[in-house]
Order: sequence, then C-alpha cells, then structure tokens
Amino acid sequence: MKIIRSRSFTAPRAWGALDIANMNGITTRLHWTDQPYKWHVNDGEEVFAVLDGRVEMRYREGGEERSTVLETGDVFYASVGTEHVAHPLGEARVLVVETQGSV
Repeated sequence: MKIIRSRSFTAPRAWGALDIANMNGITTRLHWTDQPYKWHVNDGEEVFAVLDGRVEMRYREGGEERSTVLETGDVFYASVGTEHVAHPLGEARVLVVETQGSV
C-alpha cells in the first residue's frame, strides 16, 4: 500500500518521476516539472492527468498543430500515434499512465 501526497512531490530535475506502480507492463508515474518536455509519440496510449498546476498541451492532429491548457484535475488522452508536447505554466505535477519504457 502507498499513500502519495502529490502536491509535496518535487524532483531534482524537470520531468523527474516517482514510480508508483507497474501493472502488467503499464506504468503509473508521478512527474514534477517546470520545463517543457519534447515533441514525441509514445509507443502506445498515454493518459496524462494534471494533479497540480497548469500545463499547455500541444499536439498535432491531421498535420495541424493545436493546443489546449490543462487545469488541475484535467486529463489528456493520447491515442497511438498522437504527437504531443507538454509545456507547464510554472510548476506542475502530472500523473502519467503508459506502457512501460515508453518515451
């Protein structure tokens, strides 16, 4: 059993993570960041939930770049092949559920 107080979690570097669980190859990780990630496509599906802060999620759909601001409590689902990049607006804590070893 684990209890994690996400609002107090920090990491020594942007996108540092706390591994919470690995369930049959699906990982759940808590990330802290204050810097953008990089454009990428995951090896599978991804669920990205903002637990604290705000994140501008940029993604490409039909060759066109789009963006939306995710507030605390919002969830972004990236289907297979969705190119995306997260840009935190200040500090953010994000729960990510994805295939183990995904980018």
